[in-house]
Amino acid sequence: MTDKQLRPNAQPWRGLIAQGFVRVEDAVYVGLGTLLAAIALVLLVAVAVAFVQALLGATLPDRAVDLLDRILLILMIIELLYTVQFSFREHALVPEPFLIVGLIAAIRRLLVLTAEFARLLEKGERAFQGAMLELGLLTVMIVALVVSLVILQKHSPRVVADGAEARP
Repeated sequence: MTDKQLRPNAQPWRGLIAQGFVRVEDAVYVGLGTLLAAIALVLLVAVAVAFVQALLGATLPDRAVDLLDRILLILMIIELLYTVQFSFREHALVPEPFLIVGLIAAIRRLLVLTAEFARLLEKGERAFQGAMLELGLLTVMIVALVVSLVILQKHSPRVVADGAEARP
């Protein structure tokens, strides 16, 4: 006897359970997407306000690194939002958006770290050595993420969203 003959009603129940999980997954994706979009919009408004304040107060050069840091944070959130959108639409998880988020995060930290070099020199040699070690590790991480993205793009088909250009 086959498995289906032993349990004739098992198949419909499995389908219903699977549909329930898909609905829960969709609800979670919608919630995550909504929260990420709200956070990105609030941060965008905050960065715009901070930019205008820095511009009017003639402190833009002093605030440029902080503003860039916030802008890169918004880019990370947008990439996460794209990942949630893609996962919701296709019910598939792809690694490229996560690699891009990691790349943006590493570049963000690298920029902030290099902008703080003058302050690190004032703190002493130990702080400067720690920053140099972090800078080296960030560089290795950035190279590894870029190589991973290149390999994935060469070996996986590109996904095209409805009416949108292909994204990695």
